[in-house]
Amino acid sequence: MKHIHAGKVRDLYELDGGDILLVASDRVSVYDVSLPTPIPDKGKLLNQLSAWWFERMRDVVPNHVVSTTDVPAEFAGRAMRCKPLKMVQVECIARGYLAGLGLREYQRDGKISGVALPPGLVEGDKLPEPIFTPTTKISDTGHDEFMTFDEVLNEIGEDTAKRLRDLTLEIYTKGAEHALAQGVIIADTKLEFGFDADGTLTLGDEVLTSDSSRFWPAGEWEPGRPQHAFDKQFVRDWSRSTGWDQTPPGPEIPADIVEQTRRRYTEVYERITGKTWVRG
Repeated sequence: MKHIHAGKVRDLYELDGGDILLVASDRVSVYDVSLPTPIPDKGKLLNQLSAWWFERMRDVVPNHVVSTTDVPAEFAGRAMRCKPLKMVQVECIARGYLAGLGLREYQRDGKISGVALPPGLVEGDKLPEPIFTPTTKISDTGHDEFMTFDEVLNEIGEDTAKRLRDLTLEIYTKGAEHALAQGVIIADTKLEFGFDADGTLTLGDEVLTSDSSRFWPAGEWEPGRPQHAFDKQFVRDWSRSTGWDQTPPGPEIPADIVEQTRRRYTEVYERITGKTWVRG
């Protein structure tokens, strides 16, 4: 087993036979900086929620999962054996509600990724319909930057661009409908796709997790203010309150914030999957 990449949260290993082992750590990353304090169980929660969604979305699009059980024992519960993919260099974001960077873009321009929205919307508002707002990290800054759909067309071609848009919105819509029935709003989500060895467009990385999505309790939703977050927005908000300048190194996370974050990740996992989480 060869370690080939250390991401902010995930580690990748190459396995015998050419498969990739994707390991979700307990690290938490905000503003593209990994904070020094882990969140216990976070990696397992992300991995197992992703696995649940990958299985549920199999009728929509192929995914990269080979096995969630045929993994080295030391990574049990937090790793997937996956097919290697040639990743598309576009982050596919679907938004159903106004929040985060999308809110800031709308307040400045009245649109997000070139998609015009009605005037007068406020933070947390539900959009008239879900929209595709892609970003790229292939930039001078290294941070996400919004792309228009025309820019995606020019970058990867019309057929692939349209397929990415349609799949992203279909996965988001299907996921959001299920989650809402369990009392959870999925405000937005980020998806990543790649091509497998046969050239098939394939869903990879993670899907509809607390690191890649904004999850809000539907019963507390109230436009015009920040929402209660079942996701890492809670850690983002805490980190801003410390006066940290969002450059490395990040601040240590206090024990009470660690435990509240763990509880939020656990609660949304249990609501969405219907399963009881047993602490590791």
